[in-house]
Amino acid sequence: MARSVISINTGWWFRRGDDDRAMLSGAIHEHWQRVDLPHTWNAVDGAEGPDYYRGPCWYRKEFYLGPEARGRRVFIECQGANTVATVYLNERHVGEHRGGYSTFRFDLTDHLDSSGENLLAIRVDNSPLGDVYPQMADFTFFGGLYRDVQLVVVDPVHFDLLDHGSKGIYIYQDAVDDSHARLRVRARVVNEHREAATVTVYAELRDADERPVAHAGQELVLSQGELREVWLAFELAHPHLWQGREDPYLYRARLSITSYNDTLDEVEVTFGLRTCQFDPDRGFFLNGRPLRLRGVARHQDRAGKGWAISPEDELEDLEIIKDMGANAVRLAHYQHSQSFYELCDREGLLVWAEVPVISALAPLDLDGANAKQQLVELIRQNFNHPSIICWGVQNEIQIGGDKPEARQLVQELHALAKREDPTRPTAAANVMFLDVRDEYNHITDLVGYNLYYGWYTGRVEDMSEWIDRFRADNPKVPLSISEYGAEGIVRYHSSDPRPGDYSEDYQALYHERAWSILEERPYLWATYVWNMFDFASAMRDEGGVRGRNNKGLVTYDRKIRKDAFYFYKAQWSEEPFVYIAGRRYLERSEERTAVKIYSNCQQVSLEVNGQPCDLVRERPGVFVCPAVELQPGGNVLRSVGTSPKATVSDTIVLYRVTSQNPSYVAPPRKGFEVPNWFELPEDEGEPLSEDAGGYSIHFTMRELLDDERSREVLYRYLGKLDEHPSFSMVLDMPLETVLALAPSRIDDRLLRALAKDLSRIRRC
Repeated sequence: MARSVISINTGWWFRRGDDDRAMLSGAIHEHWQRVDLPHTWNAVDGAEGPDYYRGPCWYRKEFYLGPEARGRRVFIECQGANTVATVYLNERHVGEHRGGYSTFRFDLTDHLDSSGENLLAIRVDNSPLGDVYPQMADFTFFGGLYRDVQLVVVDPVHFDLLDHGSKGIYIYQDAVDDSHARLRVRARVVNEHREAATVTVYAELRDADERPVAHAGQELVLSQGELREVWLAFELAHPHLWQGREDPYLYRARLSITSYNDTLDEVEVTFGLRTCQFDPDRGFFLNGRPLRLRGVARHQDRAGKGWAISPEDELEDLEIIKDMGANAVRLAHYQHSQSFYELCDREGLLVWAEVPVISALAPLDLDGANAKQQLVELIRQNFNHPSIICWGVQNEIQIGGDKPEARQLVQELHALAKREDPTRPTAAANVMFLDVRDEYNHITDLVGYNLYYGWYTGRVEDMSEWIDRFRADNPKVPLSISEYGAEGIVRYHSSDPRPGDYSEDYQALYHERAWSILEERPYLWATYVWNMFDFASAMRDEGGVRGRNNKGLVTYDRKIRKDAFYFYKAQWSEEPFVYIAGRRYLERSEERTAVKIYSNCQQVSLEVNGQPCDLVRERPGVFVCPAVELQPGGNVLRSVGTSPKATVSDTIVLYRVTSQNPSYVAPPRKGFEVPNWFELPEDEGEPLSEDAGGYSIHFTMRELLDDERSREVLYRYLGKLDEHPSFSMVLDMPLETVLALAPSRIDDRLLRALAKDLSRIRRC
């Protein structure tokens, strides 16, 4: 009898907060509620602001295992529990898992009740913890058993279920091209019988039509308690390669452990055959062919559900990404579900997968043990996915300051990833203020930068200068733009969109300008829009929206695809369409207004109230009529696009009104404001003061705010910048770095005056 998998997602009891009796048998459910999994207790408050509940909660479930489980091993498998999960069975401690994103298993066998009736209790805690990653990040840390939980029942001789949550099976592609593929399969087999066992490990490879294409086997004798690694070799002639979205062809490997006529265990692994190459001059190559990776980043949460999403939700996300025409996705900033990686395999999206080593070091994880544990879990659980092209080992860890221990951890994570998987490169996403000559750019195989020129600082066009400078200083480093984006809230609109106005119109304009810069640099191995979907970020309070990062091209509930979505669809998709932008800017007070159309059609026309308008092709996929005359009241706009494949159309109505609708204007943007109630002293351009006994702009924000005197100086020059909703992200940055990210009004004269006043404060 091979393994069986039993879902136990339904019929749980849940209690928010701690309960000393939670693991004990007996009826204690007076203050408990019934829930089904997946479940998070932050589905609502996790997207409402910083005061969401972070603490312990309990889950309990009774289950029955009949005679069919006798003589077999029983494991619990949790596919995602944030952040620390402690498992008890029948009042006995089974194990603890620290880390909120990966699958973990524990062997329940020795704790099962002989009657078959069992009580499972799991304590899950998403409290801030000093030894578990992530410590700080621009997203909500939803608590709960937010992915599936199931029981796995297997023979005592089985493929290793305690190999860091993996299947215990790894497929190595030693040589692959159009004519030939040489593969090795490594299988971890364990014997938990009370006696030695003679078994055969057999593997059969099948193509997408389920036809056998290769097979191999090996007989072995396993002593009691022995774990053995079995290697099987395969040769395939003229393999069918996995070619991304163009042709995501998949094979299957079916592995079994048999003893005489009995199948003791059986596992199936899906895989694709492909090669990847990253060239600093020519970009990315898949199977020897150049492929521009047009990517987006994704967080897994959505409105009303947090991280407790369904397979249907995941499929909808993937279909939206495909519809826009993207061919790559950065699954940020943690391990996503196995089902989503499998969807990417099936649909041909190329994946950047990463661990949650982000923004700050864990102060109590002194040797990086938790970071390394999560990296090993990520790699072993996802080793066989053809969609995954690199392992990300850190994101913006420089925000926590220039610490030698951070550099050492990144180096150790890179080395660990290469040991675990020598076939894939490592990657790092660096914060934009990092010096292009910094050694961080040479630790990992690949580098990405999160660039937000045109939103947090500067102009979009500054991105061009930055990329060219990096390339000149690092000609041998394969570079990607791992994040770029701007907030877009569909309520806000402007006929003159500007950075910081949170309008849907500026977000679209930002992406038009950014993509025109990125598209003309084919040596970038990938670019990733931040973000595909709005997502929960409890620390944020921007544009009148609390608890949300609104940089998504699609709203948090997936109901509205913003204008910027259709700009990218015009660049990337081959499905004919035409889309009139600005449709939510419904009421306009001006007599003449600009109208913009996104389309990938060869011919595009526009009629307003039945009259044709002349369109100008402003850039590829973007057509503009700069002065559409609006009549008082409703105006019908109809655009038609023509291509060899189809003729498509879009129609909207705009209303001319007598005065501007105030609801279209966002509240003033919160930021680092310079008060205007004091006069700066005159100076003669003297250099910044560097008094060794005083403070300087090289001190971190935390150090300066901890001293009452230096804090008063900061407030006088910069306002109460520590009241900014995202201030915690810059707390450990040097002041000079924070000022570099601030608006251009932080000029040299102010900087010198600020530095001089800080230097006059004697440090204790």
